[in-house]
Amino acid sequence: MVYLNYNNLDADTQERLLSMSKKDVESRFGEQLCDYARKHYISYDTLLEEEAIRNLYNYKYVFKI
Repeated sequence: MVYLNYNNLDADTQERLLSMSKKDVESRFGEQLCDYARKHYISYDTLLEEEAIRNLYNYKYVFKI
């Protein structure tokens, strides 16, 4: 088995995983993020992307070759 982190993946895979992570974060915390963004005058899209990236680093990527 090969253990990788998010930085070791190719650009296409990173983009696909980021897209999936955004959907995951938005479904779980979308309302809270929206309220936080409004309260602190932050762009919701920027906040969502930052949280999605943070979420990606919580995953462990394991590949069987």
